[in-house]
Amino acid sequence: MLNSDELRLFLAVMREGNMLAAARRIGVDHSTVARRMTNMERTLGARLFDRSPRGVMPTPAAFALVGHAERIESELLAAISSVEGRDRDVEGIVRLATPEACAAHLVAPHVATLRARHPRLTLELASESRAASLSKREADIAVMLNPPPKGRLVTRKLVDYRLALYGSRDYLEREGMPESRADLARHGFVSYIDDLAGFPEMIALDELLPGAQIRFRASSSAAQHAAVAAGMGLGMLHVFASAQDDRLIQILPVEMAARRSYWLVMHADLEGLPRVRAVVDFLDEVMRTLRDQL
Repeated sequence: MLNSDELRLFLAVMREGNMLAAARRIGVDHSTVARRMTNMERTLGARLFDRSPRGVMPTPAAFALVGHAERIESELLAAISSVEGRDRDVEGIVRLATPEACAAHLVAPHVATLRARHPRLTLELASESRAASLSKREADIAVMLNPPPKGRLVTRKLVDYRLALYGSRDYLEREGMPESRADLARHGFVSYIDDLAGFPEMIALDELLPGAQIRFRASSSAAQHAAVAAGMGLGMLHVFASAQDDRLIQILPVEMAARRSYWLVMHADLEGLPRVRAVVDFLDEVMRTLRDQL
């Protein structure tokens, strides 16, 4: 008879695509995962994965099982949620996936507050340039730049923030301060690598100044910030990360500014877990405190 541990490992293999990554995710040995999958196949009388040196490939039997396994997983999470907060403090691990700038400038500087409030809670902060897949359990909570397609997800706007055009003091002394949009034609720019930007909303420069001369591209917002600060060119940067940087000056604040939103997203099955609620409350508190700086 199948047990919940085997189903959890099975889902990890399906989501990660190989047994080694599944073992790391769950925190067990690779041999344990392989042995449990063999036991499952023996119990079911069906092969779940075709093994090869490159990894595993789910069989039709695995795809037929995955929906049932996810429903059992959801019921177990709901059962945990119903009793978790009654007999013990908030504890466990919560993985939060956010865009890089949000992680570095809005969340990480305040995690000590969360730790002091819930010392048995561990936050895993994954800074991503793409949207984390909550359906694959890549994260428990995600901060995204747009609401995902409808599904078994809880989604709401977390906060609005601004992007603005900046240049370094040294660059502007050397090249001159643009006084109008027309002046920008003689300047070089820093921007994203188009096909590596996980959210189209990241590339505000294309929207505000199509055809701009790009001197440097990076998939990282931190790398772009550093390049602009070093005098590589002008760039659309996060106001919350740039306003306090004395090396930078904002340019044409009316014409060259964009507003974006962060969306809070979580799987519906996790919404009631005390450890997840604790992180959501922490995020709400941080964004409320910093709202005027965003």
